[in-house]
Amino acid sequence: MTFRRFAAISAAFVIFASSSAFAQMAPAKTADTSKGKTLVDNKGMTLYVFDKDAGGKSMCNNRCAENWPALMASADAKAKASGRWTVLARDDGKMMWAYNGKPLYTWKNDKTPGDTTGDGVNGTWHIATP
Repeated sequence: MTFRRFAAISAAFVIFASSSAFAQMAPAKTADTSKGKTLVDNKGMTLYVFDKDAGGKSMCNNRCAENWPALMASADAKAKASGRWTVLARDDGKMMWAYNGKPLYTWKNDKTPGDTTGDGVNGTWHIATP
């Protein structure tokens, strides 16, 4: 009986610890691409930064945002932001993720995980690196 109780308590602890760690996970991860280590979203799509963004504000709106979708954040994401990860408000009032103060985007022309076709577009878009 004592062993069963110990096993049940141990299992509960593992589940609790795993769910706590999951809640604190970063909104993106690092992956190896043809251009080296890159930040990617949860689908493995390359993330980019925009040279025109400044002061922790996204300057990519309207048509730009159609081509470069932001890495969107949920309404409660600010509570999960920590370290290098922050959440910024966009001009449309929606929230997006930033890494080291730089807003993060995907590129509509990247079709498969690991694509990096947005790097260097217009000389202002670059792969987000860890």
